[in-house]
Amino acid sequence: MLKIAVFDSGYGGDLFADRLEEELPIANVIRVIDWRNAEIFLKNPRAARKQAMEALRPYIERVDLIILANYLLTATSLKYFKRKYKKQKFCGLALPCPNNQSKRPTVALTTKALAKTLNYHNYLFRLKRHVDTMCLDDWPALIDDGELDEVDIKARFDEFFLKYNYKPGEIILACSQFNDIVPELRNVVSNNIKIHDGFDKAIRDACKMLNIRGGIGKKCK
Repeated sequence: MLKIAVFDSGYGGDLFADRLEEELPIANVIRVIDWRNAEIFLKNPRAARKQAMEALRPYIERVDLIILANYLLTATSLKYFKRKYKKQKFCGLALPCPNNQSKRPTVALTTKALAKTLNYHNYLFRLKRHVDTMCLDDWPALIDDGELDEVDIKARFDEFFLKYNYKPGEIILACSQFNDIVPELRNVVSNNIKIHDGFDKAIRDACKMLNIRGGIGKKCK
């Protein structure tokens, strides 16, 4: 059976691992969640890389694939891991790429550490659309603890969008924990809002690297 290690520092890693198990039942998904160092992954990319290396050391070259279920780590360290451990396959949660033809108001929900990176600014430039960024560093921990409710979400959105005088037509999730609050986001903004995340692309990338078909796990011809 294929072995896939999923790494993150919080509940977002579990959410992604759940989706991966649904899509790839032929794989043994190993959850490597570094809860103890969650705050580091919100503040310091270099420290996050170091902690990730320590947590993943027992799995490197012992599993078929390692997936970084963390947008900051993917943006700042995926290439590093691939260069350092050439015999190990890696992929990660890449920032979502919505249709560039859309003119709907768009907001990205992320953390300050990711928003400050050059990769994030290059990502926004490649989108060729205006995107407002909401940095929500307190939300991941609240989601991990089950303490973020719809009232809190609405209050933060109302505060942000009162400044810009609009509500978004599309939302980009650039923190894996935020997948847990999609129903609340729809209730606060609109049931018809488009929400983009990197989960599906990461699963497609994993299937491609492992030479399997998503969902039923048949070998690619």
